[in-house]
Amino acid sequence: MAIIGLLFFIFGFVTWLNGSLIPFLKILCDLNDFQALFVTFVFYIAYTVMALPMSFILRRTGYRDGMAIGLAIMAVAALVFIPAAQTGSYPVFLLGLFGLGAGLTILQTAANPYVVKVGPLESAATRIAVMGIINKSAGVLAPVVFTALVLSGLTDFNVEAVAHLSDVERATRMEAVANRLIAPYIAMAVLLFLLVGLVKFSRLPDIEDENPVDGGSKSGIWQFPQLVLGALALFAYMGVEVIAGDTIGLYGEGLGVANFASLTSYTMAFMVVGYLIGVFAIPRFISQRQALLGSAIAGGFCVFGVLFGSAESTVIADLLWGWSGIPVIPDTVTFVALMGLAHALVWPTIWPLALDGLGRFTAQGSALLIMGIAGGAVIPLSFGRIAESAGGIVNAYWIALPCYLFILFYAIKGCRLRSWG
Repeated sequence: MAIIGLLFFIFGFVTWLNGSLIPFLKILCDLNDFQALFVTFVFYIAYTVMALPMSFILRRTGYRDGMAIGLAIMAVAALVFIPAAQTGSYPVFLLGLFGLGAGLTILQTAANPYVVKVGPLESAATRIAVMGIINKSAGVLAPVVFTALVLSGLTDFNVEAVAHLSDVERATRMEAVANRLIAPYIAMAVLLFLLVGLVKFSRLPDIEDENPVDGGSKSGIWQFPQLVLGALALFAYMGVEVIAGDTIGLYGEGLGVANFASLTSYTMAFMVVGYLIGVFAIPRFISQRQALLGSAIAGGFCVFGVLFGSAESTVIADLLWGWSGIPVIPDTVTFVALMGLAHALVWPTIWPLALDGLGRFTAQGSALLIMGIAGGAVIPLSFGRIAESAGGIVNAYWIALPCYLFILFYAIKGCRLRSWG
């Protein structure tokens, strides 16, 4: 579990680095909001494209060696950021991000069933919540590290300031800023290669095959409604999770928030609080299904706060941040961050609810759930298109409402279905 916890930290650090990378690349590569959100698209679409190939790798190599292969893929992908930074090429950046997503696919496919199966099913959400705390703590740290290593001293690095530079000055500034990416990604590659050795030579056991009689009379994963609907619920959830974590920087930058590159840390901090609530309350006070139900309702309220709150008023922000010394941010931005608190327990609860009763189909079911991560690619890209066509990024947050409604349906009925009849 210590090794799995370390892997979940890596998941979080690499994944939520995107929240800082998006507004950074928007300026560096001269992109609009829609183009910038291809960062999330290529990163998360890798999960769908590579889920089945990576499951075949796991079947042939076993979970431990498969995870070592995933870490090696990520290390090579991190090195791709060196030529991307040197050339300032957005497609090369996207290639590196796809590689990171591909490596994470095999790690996620292997690690999540470990956490579900290591103890009683009714407390699986608690174990996943503990891993979530580790994961999102890395998400809090990643934007801070990125800001310190890449953006320190660049107080005038924003769209408006860059637009006033001459062509020569802009090219010189962009080259200097891009070169700041090289050292951090070299360090990331070295660390990932070291982790390859740690996992390869660890005593991490493989998950035993399920009893062949488990799973009832079903002949395939598509005959489990709780699984199929669970994958769709994860698709919706990943969309709102990425929107809350990766667009808050874009939104803050548009409003002129000075520390826009670190705003993802606020969303992740609220998610950590949500996970702590889950560790304390599940199953002691509430069931996994009740936690999912409450998360969907709370997420909907947060979206209404973003849509109808004031971008200038700081009443809510003062209550949350005024005592802490954190720079005050607009109420609407605060509601985006609070979405992290609202949906923190969605991932930990959907996994055990969806895998319940699968028996020998558990591994295949896990791969299907991992493919649901594609929601983090498709929905934020739709968000970007709406932001470009609807006259502002705030108007695009309504797309989260149908996502929360489907999660609500799954909590009320979908997770209880055991046949399509």
